[in-house]
Amino acid sequence: LRELIADGKTHVFDGAMGTLLYSRGVFLNVCYDELVLKQPDLIRDIHKEYVRAGAELLETNTFGANPIKLAQYGLAGDTAKINQAAAGLARDAAGNRASVLGAIGPLGIRIEPFGEMAVGEAKAAFGQQVDGLLAGGVDGFIIETFSDLEEVRAAFDAIRERSDLPVVAQMTVGTDGKTYYGTEPETFGPWLQAMGADVVGVNCSVGPHGVLEVIEKLARVVTIPLSAQPNAGLPREVGDRKIYMASPEYMAEYARRIVEAGASFVGGCCGTTPDHIKAMIGFVKSVAPRHPT
Repeated sequence: LRELIADGKTHVFDGAMGTLLYSRGVFLNVCYDELVLKQPDLIRDIHKEYVRAGAELLETNTFGANPIKLAQYGLAGDTAKINQAAAGLARDAAGNRASVLGAIGPLGIRIEPFGEMAVGEAKAAFGQQVDGLLAGGVDGFIIETFSDLEEVRAAFDAIRERSDLPVVAQMTVGTDGKTYYGTEPETFGPWLQAMGADVVGVNCSVGPHGVLEVIEKLARVVTIPLSAQPNAGLPREVGDRKIYMASPEYMAEYARRIVEAGASFVGGCCGTTPDHIKAMIGFVKSVAPRHPT
């Protein structure tokens, strides 16, 4: 993983996990993170589909596998167990063809100074997740879809207290190009770099055009590698479902532009599939990031 970060070439993440699980009949009222225990073959097979598509970095199915969110399902006590199992499944699927990143998402509760949870409590919650991911054999971590920089630091500190493995730190933005706390890329990019992240980027929320604009801004203020994982466009309401309409070809063309703007790592978030990732690889492998690493 450190070699991928340092080589100055373009590398491709996997895409969505929840999108594929939902498409295969998993109801929304189920804890998707617990599926690593209840339906491990399903999770492993999805990871393998992304490996076959050409993804070089797999994310564990642990975006919401922290004790705060798991408590909603009575599973807080299984935090380490779920994360370890998830890392093991991704590890099995990756073999020697891909690196495995332990995925860590927000706690789902505001921390100080915006909320009542103390930073120390947040760090301890993230620490339970990190312990499990390390036990499962991850190559590094990806802190993603965050809006609050203080919460990002709590997650990062929980990792650094336990490991020196590489960390990708990604914020999420709205249609105005800022986080939901109003932080601009020109602010959070240098902040994440100074924090010690190995890769800085943006994911989720908006489609590839909005992510491209953020990467263009980050490339002017950040000197470490950049990453981008956009949704497959903005979702549209179709009946009682939210459908992501962007085709693999559309996503791939924007992936090429995102790399040209400076990103070394690209992939997909909500709505993306192995077909999207395969198309991206065909478009970006001939393009080198212009961003100096």
